[in-house]
Amino acid sequence: MKRILLTVLLITLTVTFSKAQIGNYNQNQVPDHTPMMNSTWEAIDKMMYKVSTVGNKKVYTPSYPAPLKKLENTIVELPGYIVPLVSGRNHSTFMLSVLPITQCQFCGTNGIPPMVEIFMKKGTVKFSDEPIKLKGKMKFNPEPLKGNAEIQIFDAELIN
Repeated sequence: MKRILLTVLLITLTVTFSKAQIGNYNQNQVPDHTPMMNSTWEAIDKMMYKVSTVGNKKVYTPSYPAPLKKLENTIVELPGYIVPLVSGRNHSTFMLSVLPITQCQFCGTNGIPPMVEIFMKKGTVKFSDEPIKLKGKMKFNPEPLKGNAEIQIFDAELIN
């Protein structure tokens, strides 16, 4: 009988201790980030693809809705997080995302977050987990196989 009571006591303590650890773990490990979504990102997020068939292959062509088309060849300001295309600390070309790279890029209710390809006007930007803000000229890349993204920002300058 003592053996059964001791076993029940040990199981109860183990479960209680485990729950305490799990509770604290979630509070301390949830990534915190600043939301970057603004009207420009919202327009970018509306881009879709037209699907056609050439031979026996499906071809996906970017389709830019009217609110996004209005931004083509204009100077835009975008806050976001750096997503490097190559390893290293300093980057002159990279992707900019509304979510930090440390957060799962494929989680959430909306799938992959909007991203744009950035080409700096001069110099480089040092990689950081902190958000940055850029301004530059938005251009569309109708042939994504000739670049990394359908939407690109050229002559980008850091403004924060």
